Order: sequence, then structure tokens, then C-alpha cells
Amino acid sequence: MSLTDILSPSDIAAALRDCQAPDSFSPKKFFQISGMSKKSSSQLKEIFRILDNDQSGFIEEDELKYFLQRFECGARVLTSSETKTFLAAADHDGDGKIGAEGIDSFKYR
Repeated sequence: MSLTDILSPSDIAAALRDCQAPDSFSPKKFFQISGMSKKSSSQLKEIFRILDNDQSGFIEEDELKYFLQRFECGARVLTSSETKTFLAAADHDGDGKIGAEGIDSFKYR
């Protein structure tokens, strides 16, 4: 399964266009524009599984900086400050990594 099986390619493209400039990425806005905020918990868990590059069950900071590239290979890498802000917003237990419930929480913000 790929992200475009769950999300519209045009919505993904719009979300990526919105955050092209360094330090312009907002997880909440990206989730809204891409359509992720409208997906069910099971769909978000599938998206999480796709984004979890090493299939560890978590998205760590090193994986998170390549978040946009998982949607489109030519997309930019998140800046250090964007990565840290995203991690802080979704890391609910402070362990330095995001579990599936962290991604799911953006649905409700």
C-alpha cells in the first residue's frame, strides 16, 4: 500500500507546496491540507506504518526529518527546528519518538 492509496495525490501536492520554504512546515496545517486530519484512526495507523521507514513501531527524529520525502521523493528535508517542533507536538510520553497515537492526535487538533 502507498500513501496515494489513502490520500489524494492532489492534496499531497498542495500540502507539499504549502511548506516548500524552510521553516514553513506546520504539522497541523500539513495534516489538514493533505487530508490526513479527515482520515479514520485505522487509516492514520496505516499512514504511520508507511512513514515508519525502519518499521520499528516508532518514528524517531532521524526519520522525522525526512517526513516530507515520504510523500514525494523530491520534497525537502525538514529543518532541525521543524523536526524538533514536530517531535515535541507528537511525542506524548517524552521518549524522543512518535508512536502511532502521536500521529493520530493531529486529527483532533
